[in-house]
Amino acid sequence: MDLPAIALIEPVLLGAILVAHYALLLGLSVYGAHRLYHLLVLRRRLGSRRSDAEPNDANFRPRVTVQLPIYNEKYVVERLLVQVARLQWPRDRLQIQLVDDSTDETTCLAQRKIADLRRKGLTIEHVRREDRSGYKAGGLDHAMASATGEFIAIFDADFMPRSDFLERTIPRFRNSEVGMVQTRWSYLNRERNWLTRIQALMLDAHFAVEQIIRSGTGAFFNFNGTGGVWRRSAIEGAGGWQADTLTEDMDLSYRAQLQGWTFLYLEDTDCPSELPTTMPAFKTQQHRWAKGAIEVMKKILPPLWRSDHSLHVKVEATFHLTGNLCYVFMLLDCVFFLVPSIFIREAQGFGHWLWLDIPIIVFTSLSHGFYYLYGQHRLGENLVKRFALMPLVFATSIGLCVNNTRAVLEALAGQVSGFVRTPKSGDRSGGNAVKALRTSTDYAALYARGADRIEVALAFVFIAFVASSALLGVWTGAVFLSPFAIGFAYIGGQSQIARLAQNRLERVSLASRPQDEPIR
Repeated sequence: MDLPAIALIEPVLLGAILVAHYALLLGLSVYGAHRLYHLLVLRRRLGSRRSDAEPNDANFRPRVTVQLPIYNEKYVVERLLVQVARLQWPRDRLQIQLVDDSTDETTCLAQRKIADLRRKGLTIEHVRREDRSGYKAGGLDHAMASATGEFIAIFDADFMPRSDFLERTIPRFRNSEVGMVQTRWSYLNRERNWLTRIQALMLDAHFAVEQIIRSGTGAFFNFNGTGGVWRRSAIEGAGGWQADTLTEDMDLSYRAQLQGWTFLYLEDTDCPSELPTTMPAFKTQQHRWAKGAIEVMKKILPPLWRSDHSLHVKVEATFHLTGNLCYVFMLLDCVFFLVPSIFIREAQGFGHWLWLDIPIIVFTSLSHGFYYLYGQHRLGENLVKRFALMPLVFATSIGLCVNNTRAVLEALAGQVSGFVRTPKSGDRSGGNAVKALRTSTDYAALYARGADRIEVALAFVFIAFVASSALLGVWTGAVFLSPFAIGFAYIGGQSQIARLAQNRLERVSLASRPQDEPIR
């Protein structure tokens, strides 16, 4: 190769790095701009928060079945049954089904509590089946055969519906076009630890902004798997519960809306629930949600775009179902292009790139910050207190990109995986951080999944880059890279802590086991 050709390699390579870096950021910016669009729509078209209570019609008392899908929920099953028994609805028109796939002592605990509630006059069934095929979707589909209600209310094991839940939701079905009513989640253990505070803030934006906008503008939105009520004919007309995705709730939601059913979201009706308190549990939940959404994307988007629904519905659904692709964009940029692009721009002078960097910062980062904080504003939360959480919220989103990218790639590749439940502990710590029940680090570690070494490795790499940038006086680079170092360190470090706690419990368990007892 002659010298002129060699001389061209470096600028071409550096240019390619910058092009790839900005192309990935452009992808992220599109989704960020869409969130800003949502905020503008919410402020201009939907106005302030409104009460969604319907006048109570004593003549509209249809039969309702409450389904409670559970799997090995020994810490919360009794609490769940007691809470659901308090629902205000005529006893002769209310059926409760505990859809129980458990393989541990949960079943015995449930049987005793069910017998007690039956003596008090409740119609309650303990629905069991031979295997766990189809997981939650399979259980719900199996239970439909013995369900007697015209409407089906569904609550996961960690939810505690308020006694007036049915009185606030069922009247909405007087409109025969309504197929599903979803309520807002609230959190029993919001103040349990930093992780629960972060999750609550992120989920609040979904329920206080996204669901309101989708519902209010006629876009498709999804039943969130719990805390909602279905019209039975909407479930059956859409093809019933199907187990070919990990998010059976989102799948059924889109199929039902494709059939023409209207969905309603009740902003002012909340359903208290429990957040995962440990990093492994949180990552497991995020993996399932991310993978399931991409599986639904593959299944639903082709028929949706062939349908006669409006362009608005199609575009909003596309943004909704493809949103997890952002984790892939983020990880690719982190691993391959982010660091070299910073040093390239430093050599050329950052001022030359401000015309491009400032809009990208607004769309990729600040848009999400506005989104989360507006959700807090709409819910009447203390914005100063919540604003202090934002650095950790951004860091957590960055740190999740390894976990969620793996989920997205598995879905795109068609890799089938089982439904891994999110562990429940009976954590009911409230706003004053009351000591929670059965939520010590030791308990949580029982559910620890393998710590992801990639996150830990990336944490060390970015810490080294931050330190190097500071030593070289590249302060802009140090500032930009710090959230990545913090995010990977937080996600990976918490996973490792849970792993160590799990190993400690296993050693204690083995040491306390009688020597003549076989190890199973």
